[in-house]
Amino acid sequence: LNVTEEKFVLDTLAGCIEYKSLLDVVINAFFVRDGRSCLPSERYLYAVICYLATFQLDELGLQHFSRIVKSLDTAKMQKFLRFFFNALYLNTWIKDEWSQLYDSLYVKENWIDPLLRWQPKVQQLIEQLTDKLNNHTTAVKTSTVTQPKEFNLTLPKPRAIPIPLPIPVLEKPPPVPPSTYKPPREKKQLEEIKIKNHQKAQVSCIMFFTALLWFRSGLSYVSAKVIIFFPSSLLLQETVLTGRDVVPFLLQYLEIDNIPIKLNAAAILRDSALYQRKMEQELKRIENLLQGAGDPSEFLEWQKQMRGKDLEEQLAEIECRRLQGKLSHEEAVLAHQNVIQENKKKADLMREEKAELMHQYAEKRLQEQKEMRELVEQVVEGHKNAKQAKIKLQKYKQQIVQEVCEENRELLRQALEEEEEKLRKRYELIQQIRAIESLPSLRQKFVDLTETGGHGLICEMSIVELRERLALLREAQKAAEEEKRDQIIHEKQAKEQLLLDKLDQISLFRAELGRAAALKKEEKKRKSQSGERPMKDERILNLQKKIAEKTMERKKQAGLL
Repeated sequence: LNVTEEKFVLDTLAGCIEYKSLLDVVINAFFVRDGRSCLPSERYLYAVICYLATFQLDELGLQHFSRIVKSLDTAKMQKFLRFFFNALYLNTWIKDEWSQLYDSLYVKENWIDPLLRWQPKVQQLIEQLTDKLNNHTTAVKTSTVTQPKEFNLTLPKPRAIPIPLPIPVLEKPPPVPPSTYKPPREKKQLEEIKIKNHQKAQVSCIMFFTALLWFRSGLSYVSAKVIIFFPSSLLLQETVLTGRDVVPFLLQYLEIDNIPIKLNAAAILRDSALYQRKMEQELKRIENLLQGAGDPSEFLEWQKQMRGKDLEEQLAEIECRRLQGKLSHEEAVLAHQNVIQENKKKADLMREEKAELMHQYAEKRLQEQKEMRELVEQVVEGHKNAKQAKIKLQKYKQQIVQEVCEENRELLRQALEEEEEKLRKRYELIQQIRAIESLPSLRQKFVDLTETGGHGLICEMSIVELRERLALLREAQKAAEEEKRDQIIHEKQAKEQLLLDKLDQISLFRAELGRAAALKKEEKKRKSQSGERPMKDERILNLQKKIAEKTMERKKQAGLL
């Protein structure tokens, strides 16, 4: 480019960058409304045309501007100029959007009014582009179309109509058996077994937690009472049982009176030690009785009764705490409803304060906008003076770029020469290495397995001797393993015999303990039938009454809210 063209290109580029926010308003609106089918890569083309029409049209003149427009795509330029030079758009939203970025008076005098003044002449240019498009379209429509002609081919002979094959008659299929639509018997049996196992599991779980409760409280089936709910079809009503009745009642539904238990070695030894310890304690108790000691059964019975009373008191205390917690919950709900009402009042006061603050903010914003307009006017004056300094700076930068380019060319030439020299030396070295590798070499070595390595060590031996010693070590290791295996078998047999003896002793002990437990169970059952149900604690009744009152008050408060 010559100096004039280069200056024009640089000024256009600098202007597009400086007024990018101003141009983006028009380009974005064009892509949304009329330019939906345009490519995003054409955005900068429309930005340049918009800049020239807005800021350089007075300097260029309509003739030079028309040459630039006509050198580009006719359809694209016609569509964009028709959109940009629309008088309605310029007076309404384009003016409003530009006024948000710059002062409205400055926008109207320097940009909107010149565009409206040029609008009739640019409209003639738009009509010329439209006529060019119409003529181009008409020429395309009047072009001649090649008419195809049929080939003179020999007609094929008509084919003979094939004889239709007879339709095969299918045999009547056998009817579907009725068992297809019925569920199998095995499925029904599995469902019954599943329900039964589920019921047993429920009762087993209840028995486990009941026993855990008694064992943790240190009692053994005393007068504490349990309420059991059976959710399945086993027992649909509420059942009240005493501690003495729990185990027989559950065993009746679980049917586990005589279930065989498979014991491992550890369990057999543990049970044997337990029964041995019990037998020693019983012998010691009998010796004490023979020597004149008293029977502690009466004390133990009194101790059980006292522990039962303590347990009843603990259960009553737990129920009181639960009801107190429920009462606290109802009071908290009432307090929460009161807090909601107070918050509503506070929210109304905050809305009034917010409206007052927004009014003050609007007044402050108007004052800031006024100061901003004054500042923009000062900045525009500064831009006019800075344009000449920008041209001088660009010339100085171009001179520096030329000098740097010359230095870079010289450095690049030197680097290429050094790289070529390195490649040449490397190629010669590779040729020498390949020549050395191509020479034949003898690498054959004979090994005698009966000779030693000759390292001068005391424990040095040949490979043959090493193999013989390893064979002797393997034989000795095999003999030691056989001896160890025989020893383990003898120990295992002795242990099995010991376990069998212990198992016989355990079965005898269990039989005796079972008979004693049955007698004790019958005696406890007779005693439990004469007992009476304890009265409910007065504290619990008072708490339940208070909870009902608070619940009614909360519901009334919720209805008011």
